[in-house]
Amino acid sequence: MLIKTLVENTSATQGFGNEHGLSLYIETNKHRILFDVGASGLFLENAKKMDVNIADVDFLVISHGHNDHGGGLKLFLQENNKAKVYIHKEAFQKHYALRQAGEMEYIGLDEDLKNNSQIVFTTDYYSIDKDICLFSNVSLKEAPPKTNKGLLAEYNGKITDDCFAHEQNIAIEEDGKTLLITGCAHNGIVNILEHFYTLKGHMPSFVIGGFHLSSRSFGNEDFDTIDNIAKYLMGTKAKFYTCHCTGIVPYERLKFNMGDSIDYISAGSEMVI
Repeated sequence: MLIKTLVENTSATQGFGNEHGLSLYIETNKHRILFDVGASGLFLENAKKMDVNIADVDFLVISHGHNDHGGGLKLFLQENNKAKVYIHKEAFQKHYALRQAGEMEYIGLDEDLKNNSQIVFTTDYYSIDKDICLFSNVSLKEAPPKTNKGLLAEYNGKITDDCFAHEQNIAIEEDGKTLLITGCAHNGIVNILEHFYTLKGHMPSFVIGGFHLSSRSFGNEDFDTIDNIAKYLMGTKAKFYTCHCTGIVPYERLKFNMGDSIDYISAGSEMVI
C-alpha cells in the first residue's frame, strides 16, 4: 500500500502547505482512497504536487463531523463526480468547540452538502468490499481523551458534550497486512484498538492517524496517561504513524517510550507499507 499525506499540521518540506487538519491518500492494489479532506482546498494543492489526481479517487471516507477533516468536501465533490463519499449518519449534526475565552465556534460540516447524491451514510459497521471496512460505535473500556473537553454537539435542539458516535475508522487488508486509520481517535486510541481486536480477532499491522492527545484550547494530556497509552500500543506489536491532533509534545513523549515503533507523518510525506 502507498500512503501519501496530503494535509497535516506540519510540512515535510517547505514545498507543501500545512493546516490544522488531516487528509491521507491510500493506494491499494484495487483502490484509490482518500481519507478526510482537511479544512480547506489545501488537500487539492498538495495532491497536485504529489502526483495524485483527485478525479481518479474511487471513494472518500470522512472520519467524523469536524471541519478540519471535512472542510474540503465541497471542493472534492467539484473535482470528482463519481466517487462515493462514506460519512457516518450523525456526522452532519451541528458540532461546536468551546474556546478558552468562552466563545463557542461552529466546527461542523457544510450542511448544504448533506443531500449530495455521492454521499453514502454509514452506521456502526460498513463493509466497502471484502478487504475494506468502516467501524464506529466504539466501546469505551477506557476513559476517552480528556482533550475532548469543550467539544460539543447539538442533539434534539440541545447542546451537550459530544459523544463522538459520528467518528468512524477504516481497516484495510492487503497482502497479509492490515492497516487501521483513525481520524482523531476522539473515542480513545486504546478503545479503538480494542474494538478492532473484537471485530477482527487480531491487532493491525500498521496504524496511522491522530490520537487526540492535544487540544488547541485546553492543552495536552498528562504524561502518566501518555505513558500508559504507549505501554498499551507497544503491546500490540503494530507500527504506528501518528500526526495532527496527537500534538508534538505528546508525540515526543510517545516516541521516548516507544522508539522505532512510532513515527510522525507530515504533509508531503509518503511511504509504502
